[in-house]
Amino acid sequence: MNKLNLFATCLSMTVLISPTLAQQAPDPLKKSVQETIDARYSAMTNLSDQIWAFEEIAFQEFKSSAALSAYAEELGFKVTRGVGEIPTAFVAEYGSGSPIIGIMGEFDGLPGLSQNKVPYKSPLHEDAPGHGCGHNMFGVASLSAAGAIKDLIAEGKLKGTIRFYGTPAEEKFFGKLWMIRAGLMDDVDIMMDWHPGDETETDVQKGLALVDFIVEFKGQAAHASGDPWNGRSASDALELYTSGINYYREHVKPTVRMHYHIQDGGQVVNVVPDYSRLWVRVRDTSREGLMPVWKQVEKMAEGAAIMANVSHEVTLVSGVHEILVNRTGSAYMQKNLEALGPITYTAEEQEFAKKIQEATGKPQIGIVSVIKPMKETLEHSMGGSTDVGDVSWVVPTIRMSGTTAPNGTPWHSWAVVASGGMSIGHKGMGYAAKALAMTMVDLYQNETLRNEIKAEFKEKKGDYVYKGIIPDGPPPLKAGY
Repeated sequence: MNKLNLFATCLSMTVLISPTLAQQAPDPLKKSVQETIDARYSAMTNLSDQIWAFEEIAFQEFKSSAALSAYAEELGFKVTRGVGEIPTAFVAEYGSGSPIIGIMGEFDGLPGLSQNKVPYKSPLHEDAPGHGCGHNMFGVASLSAAGAIKDLIAEGKLKGTIRFYGTPAEEKFFGKLWMIRAGLMDDVDIMMDWHPGDETETDVQKGLALVDFIVEFKGQAAHASGDPWNGRSASDALELYTSGINYYREHVKPTVRMHYHIQDGGQVVNVVPDYSRLWVRVRDTSREGLMPVWKQVEKMAEGAAIMANVSHEVTLVSGVHEILVNRTGSAYMQKNLEALGPITYTAEEQEFAKKIQEATGKPQIGIVSVIKPMKETLEHSMGGSTDVGDVSWVVPTIRMSGTTAPNGTPWHSWAVVASGGMSIGHKGMGYAAKALAMTMVDLYQNETLRNEIKAEFKEKKGDYVYKGIIPDGPPPLKAGY
């Protein structure tokens, strides 16, 4: 080929390739939010470690909430504390006008999971709580993403409002329900959310709807040997009730899950107990499927009380909806995950991961860091439940999962706490902050995208009028576990 023909060929290829290259050129605003988060990475890890060490449970997250809200003010947000009648709930806002993009962050731990930063079970404080769901990283990453967007609004590079929601009590009571009831999310255009996990992916599964209630039985105490005929055992009623629940398992759909925790079955062996209490949880893949099972399990408590000749009382704690998945928004999250690529780990981090896997009986494969294609949304996706589900029925919600623990790690366990207190968790937290912020850049810049997300939300929600499964009155702030 002579030089003239070669030049013509190259020119032709350049003309053909240039549009593709232009589409793939990195967005300068997305690059900016990544750089901002990198610059604040040390502050993020310090804050996450503080919350990790506070070890606070639902509605008791006073130190964690104070630390997060103080950091929000340091970043330049206007903070409103104690929203929704919850002292530890807050909203941090910056900017004005539309669009209003929200992002949520949790920060409560779980009882009994305190753990040192080592790959074997070793409580930091005996019988104390721990962050077995990674919420020490959750709120920090979301707030950091919001902070990066706030800077772009302050510089005039984006227009609108960014709003961070500090949402307590996700593990029990479901604080977001009271925040929704207070109308705090009514004007939000689109909500962002993430959760720590053992893989990095766009979260497009629905999870399970759920309801929690407390059942109490009250009878008559008596000497267990001297005159048991004068006693009416609340413990008998409890055992009859749990037996009924267990027999009922055969006659519900495979999508149903039923759990109970005996909180009080009597105090001593030589007294017929006059009081017993258990916490009952019922789940299904949809609120529609949940309702009849919930009512049947609730009704069975009366039968147990009749058989034991005691009285009973059922008290609603709260309940959550399944997630209304928004695939239009999720597709943009997927693009940003692919643009970021997988997280890289050191040999030391991989060794830590393998020791975690060995200790928990999982294959010792380390952390397999890949970005998989976006999954199909299953009609009956199993797994956990979250009050993000309720938010998703009020405002379109985009979600992701970020790797903060080794593949296969049992969630709600000491292994998650250990990983979330060291660099494996820190890296996933920083990564999530970047992906969330990059997707929010898309939302602010692309009005057509926002309208398409809202159109999908409206179509999927249909005629359903959201009503939270929540008791009347203020949140049960002192109920504890």
